[in-house]
Amino acid sequence: MKRRFFLLSLLTTITLYAQEKDSISSQPTIDLEQTVISGQYNAQSVKKSIYEVKVISQEMIERQAGNTLADVLNQTLNMNIIPSSSTGKSTVKMFGLDAQYFKILVDNIPLINDEGLGNNTDLTQINLDEIQQIEIVEGAMGVEYGANSIAGVINIITKKGGRYKYDVSATLQEETIGDEYNWKNKGRHIQSLKIGHKFTDKIYGNLSFSRNDFQGFFDDRLGKYYPSNNGLRGYEWLPKEQNTAKALIQYKEENYRLFYKFEYFNEETKFFDPNPRMDKNVPTDTYDYYGDDRVYTTDRIYNHLNASGRYKDAINYDISISYQEQKRKLKTYNYEILKGIENDVEKFEYESRKVYYSKGMFSNFINKNEFFDFQFGYEIDQTKGFSSPAAREYRQTPIKRSLGTYDFFASSQIILNDKLSFRPGARVMFSEQFNTQYVMSLSSKYTFGKDWELRAIVGTSPRLPNYDEMYSYFVDVNHDVRGNENLNPEKGISAFLHLKKDLKFNDNFSIEQKVSLWKINLKDKIYMVIVENIPLKYQFRNIDRYDVQGITYLNQFNIGPFYGGFGFTLTGIKQDIDQIARVNTVKNKYFYTAEVNSNISYTLPKTKTILSVFYKYNGNEEQFVPINNPSNPTEQILVKGRKESFHWMDASIRQNFWDNRISLTIGSRNLFDVKRLNTTSSNDVAHSTGAASILYGYGRSYFAKLTFNLGIN
Repeated sequence: MKRRFFLLSLLTTITLYAQEKDSISSQPTIDLEQTVISGQYNAQSVKKSIYEVKVISQEMIERQAGNTLADVLNQTLNMNIIPSSSTGKSTVKMFGLDAQYFKILVDNIPLINDEGLGNNTDLTQINLDEIQQIEIVEGAMGVEYGANSIAGVINIITKKGGRYKYDVSATLQEETIGDEYNWKNKGRHIQSLKIGHKFTDKIYGNLSFSRNDFQGFFDDRLGKYYPSNNGLRGYEWLPKEQNTAKALIQYKEENYRLFYKFEYFNEETKFFDPNPRMDKNVPTDTYDYYGDDRVYTTDRIYNHLNASGRYKDAINYDISISYQEQKRKLKTYNYEILKGIENDVEKFEYESRKVYYSKGMFSNFINKNEFFDFQFGYEIDQTKGFSSPAAREYRQTPIKRSLGTYDFFASSQIILNDKLSFRPGARVMFSEQFNTQYVMSLSSKYTFGKDWELRAIVGTSPRLPNYDEMYSYFVDVNHDVRGNENLNPEKGISAFLHLKKDLKFNDNFSIEQKVSLWKINLKDKIYMVIVENIPLKYQFRNIDRYDVQGITYLNQFNIGPFYGGFGFTLTGIKQDIDQIARVNTVKNKYFYTAEVNSNISYTLPKTKTILSVFYKYNGNEEQFVPINNPSNPTEQILVKGRKESFHWMDASIRQNFWDNRISLTIGSRNLFDVKRLNTTSSNDVAHSTGAASILYGYGRSYFAKLTFNLGIN
């Protein structure tokens, strides 16, 4: 019924479109003067920014037919997607560090999620329908964005206005999951609809709705109705459905803007017991099969009120207030497979979090001074809630806690001349749980002749212990895992150096080259360690050191009808884990991983058809991991683990019709048909570290995306 309603909406849009002749122009593909806001005192071009900011434009997102943040970052250098088939989530590593060491923001506001605020964000929950661009700031951003941002930030900038009195857009996308697809219970089905209205020249509002129905990946599994306990029931990749409703209202004058955003997100993920039990029905001499099935539901509410502008020609301000709430619910039931009956149904809420957040920035106190400026600001967040002690222990008493931080920061921008500028900064962080933390950074930019630019940033940022590390408590006959409320924040320091050369010969011929060097050092890294051998007990402790270093080369070009880029990176990771395994053989040992990516698009001159190919090579990943000694289970030893390399390629064809109001994109993801990645260890005890392979993808898939844009004055 939902699909019929949506198809009717699309047909209505086509009819209205046929009566309208105005066109909507697309954004340029490479724009060296593209405006960015992340880490800036004022919105300014990438070229003028003192920070190194990589921009993924709306045009690039459309070429990839990306629907979630995972679709787009999967092809980005120094970004490694970490999918989970068992939960349906996808997180990302940045510069060799997991998602606890950088923040994902929406309009400068961190987004609440299952494991934190802005960190460990599930990328599949971030829809790209309303995205103007994605800004990736490389380097320590602790002064501007606080804790957990030693590697940088990913800031998603959303659209907040319209060109016409009425803007209507709709999208319909169908996608296979590997080679699995039908209209009923296979494949990926995506719909979205947005209606915007310009009430006056100063007031604009819009409403939007999107639905992403991922029907799961069967592979060798046989689905929900398979009545046997041989491990083949259910799905390899869990099915889930996401629904998102958004609203925006904005009031804008020449020196003042006020907007309010609201978002409601709902996600439902289904788990089916792969080994249902078999009970004999004596009267009929047959067997009944019962599966312990579960349905996980996430509900999230997001509110964001922002005021920005200039007060009496004396000060620039940007103030945000946000209230976010997320609840996770569980439905458990005993499913009688042959009869389709749900027995012993229980529903309860096992996690709830509420966040009160505010951030304010004030700058440009010295009017019309081109050589010196300073900024000060505050950031406050208070997180309250509860969570059950462990994933499978929902009925235990939930742990109720609150986490709060209260930060103040300041920085100054000093422009010595038209070539050299500096930005020193500092932040002080107060918390109810931790000692006062201090953050420092120094950024600089030097412009050489002939379009050469050198940027450097050195800075610190702590990584605060998360909720699970502090408050987890999972104790039964087989497990004893405890959090540690006395954990200290990790201490991080990083240094990034970026050398860039921009060449723009004309509007159709530009080249950008960049070489980056970086080094990140972490102290007091948090790990789960054995604190008692008999009986075996684990606890989170501050015990470790961690170092990451690397080099990256990037080249982007726009030459006539061709545009794209290529690059490579080499990342080395060194981990001091003596205190875990009590051995000295792995100190000062770096393990290196290589990545290569490229993309190229060609625009056919006559039809303006855009042909695009995206490729990325992810090299072997090596690290030492502690395991239980097979000959002495109470003792830990180290083994060298490796995850195999793989190649990933996407391709698409995009064609606009009727003055760019209708766009059709068809293509394929994962052309090399990646499904499982082998994991091995050097001493043939891979079974001790887990499965010999991990499910990374669901094979080669195909998609078709149809987008309608209608503007009426």
